Amino acid sequence: MATVQLTKENFSEIIDKNDFVFVDFWAEWCGPCKNFAPIYEAVSEKHPDIVFAKVNTEEEQELAMHFQIRSIPTLMIFREQIIIFSQPGMLPESALEELIQKARDLDMDKVREQIAAEQKSEG
Repeated sequence: MATVQLTKENFSEIIDKNDFVFVDFWAEWCGPCKNFAPIYEAVSEKHPDIVFAKVNTEEEQELAMHFQIRSIPTLMIFREQIIIFSQPGMLPESALEELIQKARDLDMDKVREQIAAEQKSEG
């Protein structure tokens, strides 16, 4: 599956309608972003069950600000509409594959329980 370009217009729809979404925040002028792009694209071909999306931070400044993107590339993972990972920096293909496996193995029921417990203690 090819990567999907995310904009403020389609962001919510893509996140809401897919259980597993990787988002690469990048910019045209960013050297590491250009180096990461073919790795991201190649890995996306191996995992058709995951949506691999990209946000051009120059064109979508509102999204970049909403997610407090301060360094690019930044990789963010949504599972069942919950952000489970967010980290700046490019990854080699082996590390990206390892991250995908860890994200797959995550028990989302436990994640939701943790979030509920945190929210309860804050409130």
